[in-house]
Amino acid sequence: MALTLTDAGPGDILAATLAESATQALLDEVRLSPKPGLVDSRGSGSHRDLTLALMEHSAHSLTATFNALAQHCWRRSADIALRQEVGRLGREGEREMMAATGGVNTHRGAIWAVGLLVSAVAMQPSDNGVEHIARRAAELARLPDEFSPKTFSKGACAVQRYRLPGAKEEAQSGFPHVTGLALPELQRSREAGASESQAQLNALLAVMTSLADTCVLSRGGMPALLAMQRGAASVLHAGGVQTAAGVRRLMHLERQMLADNVSPGGAADLLAATLFVDRIGAKTHPIHGLTS
Repeated sequence: MALTLTDAGPGDILAATLAESATQALLDEVRLSPKPGLVDSRGSGSHRDLTLALMEHSAHSLTATFNALAQHCWRRSADIALRQEVGRLGREGEREMMAATGGVNTHRGAIWAVGLLVSAVAMQPSDNGVEHIARRAAELARLPDEFSPKTFSKGACAVQRYRLPGAKEEAQSGFPHVTGLALPELQRSREAGASESQAQLNALLAVMTSLADTCVLSRGGMPALLAMQRGAASVLHAGGVQTAAGVRRLMHLERQMLADNVSPGGAADLLAATLFVDRIGAKTHPIHGLTS
């Protein structure tokens, strides 16, 4: 039976709000242009199996997963039982995503990152400061999930091969690339007069300057990763994408990443996570203290 507005409780209302915000963050990330090597409104970047329409369809397919995560985590404390349920719901969401995309991995990393942050907001909705949300997400991520897959993904294999931190370590550390790089750059760019799209691109580049992006590592190895990091830093050092010099360096970075056939998918997932917590910070729900 469908839930109506009159019989929806506070947890249901919050879950719907968080699911909508999370889905919109995924849509905003994929539509943002021009992103080097990534799917955007211009084309498929370094991907042969991804399109903007497929990515948008994937994002919408995950709304129910984000809703379920928020409902289950509503006013809960981090413990192993909750961690395992979050893992189960995330894997169900991944199966639904793969069914929706015909078996193409569009948002596996985003389910992990954004899903953890959705869960963390729902756990204590009146305490929605970014650092507090990230800390609760880290507490969840550090707990064991005995049902998690025992096989290695491409990203996990890259982590093992290069002995560098991956998506799991990023979450367990409280998303430092979100809180320490992307969000500050997003705010700085806005204050400097950049358009919203320019500010979001600069935030993506800030992540790319230091992230050990396993999507890049798995396809291009360490040389491609270092080229990405140096190229992203050069754009920001030139003043960001709101400057002519920054745009020239961005286009150079894009040519390099296309030549290397790499795509910063890990950085894109963290940009989506950044846009989600930014939206949460800009809103307050009258019932829960989530601003609107």
